[in-house]
Amino acid sequence: MSSPQRLTDRKRLAIVDAAIAEFRAHGFEATSMDKIAATAAVSKRTVYNHFPSKDQLFAEILARLWDNSAAQPALPYDAGAPLRGQLLALLRQKMAMLTDANFLDLARVAIAETIHSPERAQEMVAQVSEKGSGLTNWISAAQQDGRLKPGDPQFISHLLQGQLKTFAFWPQVTLGQPALDAAEQHNVIETAVDMFLAYYALS
Repeated sequence: MSSPQRLTDRKRLAIVDAAIAEFRAHGFEATSMDKIAATAAVSKRTVYNHFPSKDQLFAEILARLWDNSAAQPALPYDAGAPLRGQLLALLRQKMAMLTDANFLDLARVAIAETIHSPERAQEMVAQVSEKGSGLTNWISAAQQDGRLKPGDPQFISHLLQGQLKTFAFWPQVTLGQPALDAAEQHNVIETAVDMFLAYYALS
C-alpha cells in the first residue's frame, strides 16, 4: 500500500521542480499551471490536486529553500575548544550551503519573485526570521561564556555571514558568476573568521 504514496510524493516533487524551472525561465506571472503540468509530465488536474494556486506553489519553493538552509545540524558551542576552530567549522558549513547548486536555483526564483511581488513572500520571510540560526545561537553562547564582546547576537551573526555572501552568494545569484573554487572558499572563510575574532574575541 506504500507504492501509491511514493508515486504521489514523486509527482509533487516533479511539480515543484517544474515550477522552479518555469519561474526561473519566464517569471511568476508569465508561467501558467498548464506549462508547469507539461514540464512535470503530469496532468493539470494533478497539479491542482497538490497546489490549488501558483501562490501556494511559490510558498512551497520558499519552504524548500528554508528547509535546505536549515537541513545541516547545528554545531553547538564548546566551552573547552578554541573559538577559531569552532567558527571555521560553522562557516565551512554555511559556505557548503551557499555554494550548493540546488540552493542557488531556489534562491534565484525566490529573490526574483520577492522583488516583483514582495507580498507573496512576507509570511514565509516572517516565519524564517523567527527561527534562530545555528551561528546566532553559537555567538550567544560564547557571549554568555564571556569569550565574545556583548551585542545583539543576530546582528553579529548577519555581519559575519554577510562576508561570505558578498563573495559566495550575491555575485552568483544576481550576476551569474561562477561558484568560488576550494581555494577561494578557504580564503574567504579564514579571512572572515580572523577579522571577526580580531574585533569580537575577549580571550
